[in-house]
Amino acid sequence: MVSEPTVADATNRIYESLHADNADLDVHIAALKAALARAGLKEAVFDPARLVQNNRSGRKLMQAYFRQRGVTVKYLA
Repeated sequence: MVSEPTVADATNRIYESLHADNADLDVHIAALKAALARAGLKEAVFDPARLVQNNRSGRKLMQAYFRQRGVTVKYLA
């Protein structure tokens, strides 16, 4: 049996995808959305220091892209 990824696993795969020029990003977003639902969470939390575009426009673009796919993104302070 293949286990479903946890929220942490899905988040790490998204970081990897972002660093690999967004390879399979939509697949990883869908996995994150499912993991959030299983965990009963409403939003994904990302560390801005691990993002490729760690500036305001990059973070806002990421939030908008994920929001279009049904995932709310927040950032660590």
